[in-house]
Amino acid sequence: MEILNESRLHRLIVGLDIEWKPNFNSSAVAAQNPVATIQLCVGNYCLIYQILHSPKIPRRLRNFLQNDDYRFLGVGIKSDVKKLWDDYGLDVLNTVDLREWAAVELEKKDLRTAGLKDLVKEIVGKEIVKPKSVTMSDWDQRRLSPKQICYACLDAYLSFEVGRILSAWY
Repeated sequence: MEILNESRLHRLIVGLDIEWKPNFNSSAVAAQNPVATIQLCVGNYCLIYQILHSPKIPRRLRNFLQNDDYRFLGVGIKSDVKKLWDDYGLDVLNTVDLREWAAVELEKKDLRTAGLKDLVKEIVGKEIVKPKSVTMSDWDQRRLSPKQICYACLDAYLSFEVGRILSAWY
């Protein structure tokens, strides 16, 4: 399995998540809003990039996301990466879904459908709160609220932390 490939073991791990404004239109054909923020985290350093408000995507960000020396981790990361591609033509290499990795590492198939909250409880041993009022808030606004900023950093950080612990177990 790709996530256990020996050559990938010592790559820098980066927690990755995205947010966008929810679409409350009940129409089945309603289009999703574009990605508003990209959250990246390495160690105690997090970046919240408001891609929706950027006149262009910096080359450094593109190069960072396509760097073969980095491994990007998240829950449901394949759909996040697909949305980044669909919305902005932004490509992310070397992705690992934390659910799959945890399921293999801990030999618990039910983790393949776990959310970040469940993975954090199982692997980090901490309970986290993810209020719907923030999850479903307006991520399109030019100035994010302090709660949104904390939420965005926490999601990226916890993805990094789960991956760091799984790497240490390997």
